[in-house]
Formats: sequence, structure tokens, C-alpha cells
Amino acid sequence: MNIAQEQLLVLVNEQDEPVGLMEKMEVHQKALLHRAFSVFLFNSKGEMLLQRRAFEKYHSGGLWTNTCCSHPYPDETPSQAATRRMREELGFETSVDPAFSFIYKAALDNELTEYEFDHVLIGEYDGQVFPNKDEVVDYCYMNMDELRGNMANHPGNYTEWFKIALPMLEEYLEKNNAMSDENH
Repeated sequence: MNIAQEQLLVLVNEQDEPVGLMEKMEVHQKALLHRAFSVFLFNSKGEMLLQRRAFEKYHSGGLWTNTCCSHPYPDETPSQAATRRMREELGFETSVDPAFSFIYKAALDNELTEYEFDHVLIGEYDGQVFPNKDEVVDYCYMNMDELRGNMANHPGNYTEWFKIALPMLEEYLEKNNAMSDENH
């Protein structure tokens, strides 16, 4: 078993308060609520950086998803974990800001379930991407209109959490931009 499969996840209650630790595969088999994060990066043109998960991933292999997502180690904040995973999966680091969090539950392949308290982080990145082929088989930047259309026409090509998070992200960005516009 590799280190990633032996990783301990932080179990939480619905207020994101830690209630214990458990091995990653067991958490997903038992559908227990645990802490996670999702990074959404945009380039200066407003296009989102998407990744296609490696086919060998323990679930959702070969599906397109947001820039980066995973689970913080027990001693990490979601922001620290996001920086670590961007480096491990995509070969770069950039600053990200906490946006919002939400809880979702979704059945996955391999008889696994994601039940996550997901911390959403956003940022901007225009540099090069150096994907780790064990994690990411492809990547692209896509504008939001094209992404919405593609997701509507081909929902099976995208991860379950991405389909849940994207509308919330769009709502957050609309409110945030509206508030920014009002302040100028």
C-alpha cells in the first residue's frame, strides 16, 4: 500500500470541528464526514484551470475536475494543504484565498462515497503547469460559458464534487464581484 492510501483524514462534525482520525479508504467506504479542500484557479483572462484525474486514481479516474482538491493532513490548514497539493499534482505554487465552505455527500465509483466538509479556495495563476502523471493525465484552461455548456452536455466527464461546487462558486464570484463593484 502506498503512503497516499494510508493517509489519515480528519473526521469532523457539521461545524468542521475535529472528532477523530481515520485511514482514507476506510473513511470513503464508511461515508464518514471529513475535512477536504477544493482549489479553483483562474488565469488573467478569467478562464478556469481544470485537471483530468489520472486513470489510476482510487476513484473518479479519468474525470475532469477543478484545479486541485484533496484532504489536509491532521496538522495542516486547508490553505497549507492546498499549497502542498498544487505543488505535488501540478508542479507549482500560488497564493489562494478562502472563499466559502460547504458539505456534500456523493456516491462514487468503486463503492466509495465522498462526504466532505469542503473548504473552497480561489486564486489566479498564469504560469506554467507541470502535471504529475501519477495524479493528472491532462489539464486545460476553459472559460466559464464553455465549461457550463460542456458540463451540461457531458456531465459524466466531470467529478461529482465539481458538479456540486461549480454553481456555488459562480454564485460566490457574482456576489463578490458585485460587492467589489459597489466599493469603487
